Amino acid sequence: MRRHSVIAALVVGLVASALATPVLASGSTDLAHLHAGQSSRTPIGWSQFCDDNPTDCRAPRSAQSVMRLDDRSWSELLTVNLKFNQAIAPVTDQDQFGVIENWSYAKTGKGDCEDYVLEKRRELIRRGWPLSALLITVVIDKEGGGHAVLTVVTDRGEFVLDNQTDKVLPWSKSGLTFIRRQSPDNQNVWQDLGRMLGRPEFVTAAINAPR
Repeated sequence: MRRHSVIAALVVGLVASALATPVLASGSTDLAHLHAGQSSRTPIGWSQFCDDNPTDCRAPRSAQSVMRLDDRSWSELLTVNLKFNQAIAPVTDQDQFGVIENWSYAKTGKGDCEDYVLEKRRELIRRGWPLSALLITVVIDKEGGGHAVLTVVTDRGEFVLDNQTDKVLPWSKSGLTFIRRQSPDNQNVWQDLGRMLGRPEFVTAAINAPR
């Protein structure tokens, strides 16, 4: 019972700290949650992934929902994030496939940022998490490079699963600049979170090791 109380207190503390932190998204937000704007371009990598994995890109028929964050679900987030951060060796698509961008599951045990995201997303779905709460998100990382993370929508705010850190942080504590992500209503529709005005389209090939 004491262990459960400590975990619950940790989750509440993380959310509370997020509410006191400046945000990097340029759209409307209440700090605990990101709020998407208008429709955005679909990343080329997602279109290619869907061509290769059509059954994984079907629009869900269930109603939109968020995940209830409790001791069990918080433990699953930590476990899944750490599991794939350790299991997948970082390598660029150029080095592995000879192309700049290739979104795929990490079948070779190697991959870059979006491959980590896809594996974590698949594992959480397998554990019963709703697809509408698991949103692939394109960001600018702390080094200024294109990057992809998994944003997890819960009843206590939104958290980020990132191959660059083993910590599961509230989105507003992540230090990332949020650009676009999947719609919770339809995974094949992408929505703006912020705009990098005057910046060309970029790839999401960040492979930094966890910090």
